[in-house]
Amino acid sequence: MAFPPKDRSGRPGRPAAPKPYKTPKAAATPQTRAPADDGTPREGDRIAKLLARAGVASRREIERYIAEGRVALDGEAITTPATILKNLKGITVDGKPVAAAEPPRLFMFHKPSGLITAERDPTGRPTIYTALRNALPPGAGRVMPVGRLDINTEGLLLLTNDGELKRAMELPANAVPRTYRARTFGDVTQEMLDGLMDGIEIEGVRYGPINANMERSAGRNKWIELTLTEGKNREVRRVLEHLGLEVSRLLRLRYGPFDLGELPRGAAEEVPQVVVERFRKGLASDKATRDQQAIHAGRAPAPRAPKPAPEPVAKSAPAGRARPERKRLSPEAGQLVSKPQRPQRPGGRPGSRPGNRPQGKR
Repeated sequence: MAFPPKDRSGRPGRPAAPKPYKTPKAAATPQTRAPADDGTPREGDRIAKLLARAGVASRREIERYIAEGRVALDGEAITTPATILKNLKGITVDGKPVAAAEPPRLFMFHKPSGLITAERDPTGRPTIYTALRNALPPGAGRVMPVGRLDINTEGLLLLTNDGELKRAMELPANAVPRTYRARTFGDVTQEMLDGLMDGIEIEGVRYGPINANMERSAGRNKWIELTLTEGKNREVRRVLEHLGLEVSRLLRLRYGPFDLGELPRGAAEEVPQVVVERFRKGLASDKATRDQQAIHAGRAPAPRAPKPAPEPVAKSAPAGRARPERKRLSPEAGQLVSKPQRPQRPGGRPGSRPGNRPQGKR
């Protein structure tokens, strides 16, 4: 004897209910960088950032290269530094192909006085690169100075092949400390130097806090050590001259955790790769911590949370308005007549009949 097929509930005689169709989920899109101006996903980085990371030049210099038509892609000149690329394949600068970015390297150089911190000087004065030809180890490649020292300032000058590392160390927002030692001539007290911790404004330029301490004094000749985090143009000299001092010698001792130590004048020394990577990670974590502290202190706007999806609002009749009566056609008169409203049971829904309850499915 044959039995009708059983459905999923195990009861015979009923065919199995069809399985509901589910719309297949779309494949997850890969995470990309911030969208472009038109809202489309953007993959890659700006060409100025890629070239700076490859050690070609700083971002500002690369923008100047592009404006001069010196940067090309597959032989065609690039006209805007906002060009987005995934890599440097086919990119040339002054007709020479750009190699892939190397691991970041950092060198400490004891700059002598009398050298310009620039790649070239229009007046023909010697630059730091003249001394670096013999100071850097073979295979160091092209390096860029982190910050600047004027022609009469000597001491520690950091050099790197990574434009992103250079920019991170120079940004005042990252507050990387720089320590200088100045030999001055004039009258000054420690109380006057302590006042620099509140910052000072000179000829419309505002300088941040400076930790200044008098090391030793012989008559009117004094050695003063200063630590600051901004590094504006000729900041130390201008502040000391504002206090009535004449600066006869200025020496940079430290930049961040890197100390000049006993490095001979005109010599260079490479920082171990492990130390460079640790310093890079420390810069990123310190910046994230400062951003959070600024948000909690109310000095920076907190990131906006995504707006919640609006809840559906049920449509209701305006208050004070009676529900319009429905009309039906009278078969006798052939006219539209009003249909009487059904009475409403206490506690029931409008339009339900008294004594009737909604029936379930059979």
